[in-house]
Amino acid sequence: MAESKAVVMAALVANGAIAILKFGGFLLTGSAAMLSETYHSISDTGNQVFLLIGLRFSGRERDRRHPFGYGKAEFFYSFLVSVFLFGIAGWESLKHGYSQLTAGGHGGDHAGEAVEFLWLTYTPPAWLDPVTVNYVVLLGAFGFETWALYKARAGMLAQIRENDWSGYREAFRKTSDVTTLTALTEDTIALAGIVIALVGITLEQLTGSPFFDRLSAVLIGLMLMGFALALAWENKRLILGESLPKDVERELRDSILSFDGVVDIVGFRTVYFGPGEVLVTADVAFDPGMETDEIDDLITSIEATLKEAGQGVVKVYIEPEDEPTTGAKEAAS
Repeated sequence: MAESKAVVMAALVANGAIAILKFGGFLLTGSAAMLSETYHSISDTGNQVFLLIGLRFSGRERDRRHPFGYGKAEFFYSFLVSVFLFGIAGWESLKHGYSQLTAGGHGGDHAGEAVEFLWLTYTPPAWLDPVTVNYVVLLGAFGFETWALYKARAGMLAQIRENDWSGYREAFRKTSDVTTLTALTEDTIALAGIVIALVGITLEQLTGSPFFDRLSAVLIGLMLMGFALALAWENKRLILGESLPKDVERELRDSILSFDGVVDIVGFRTVYFGPGEVLVTADVAFDPGMETDEIDDLITSIEATLKEAGQGVVKVYIEPEDEPTTGAKEAAS
């Protein structure tokens, strides 16, 4: 949790500073892409606050109403982040860019009327080049986001090495640390958004046409909405109670079957109840000739072995079964 919190704090500081810089750049230039990036950074800043709330809430001790603790709070707040990323940053960016393209001017977007009014009524000093300001702001934002992405990437790489995953794609599908995953996703698309904004502003200056700047705002909005949907889908699987991957479950089953005295596994279930926290339940058929004390000792050994397997198993419940199903042990092995 400490590592996840450090990742979120880095993103919070970076996005807060970037939002202020981008808004200043928009006031000086009226750039549609810059306003879209301002929406994006404001949304990201608020999102980090939600992630911190999730981290704090998930750390509460278990109680009667939540016997397995509050770990799923991280899943819930990360899901909220994906919703806000889609609804605020993505939709507002797309809407603003589209209204600029279709209206051919600075009007048509009610969500941006207040900030656009500030731009229309503000006259920058003659010595100040607004375009240069945009470049400075975006390059500064690129530096901040690179630092935040470095922190998030380090956290995800640690998980990849620990779990022996093949890369980011597998980690995206299997990780239960949605806080680090969310921060990594946000920082990645933030850098991509900055690059798109830079290209749009540059093309506008080279061609004299505002079309490219406005098109970049639309592209930023579409990109944000697409990533938000993917992030929401990944959080949904954990909120609903996803099990461990099949290959990991197979390893745990094999560990149980390797014990002398275990005849069969009648039922086997796993589920995440928090980031890196897995519950395992197994209905196990033992050798009929074993005494009750021997079965109790064997169950204790099995539970200890599963917890030491390095798969995040923290709760294990073994239920003895009297009627094994023939051949399951051989099939599982």
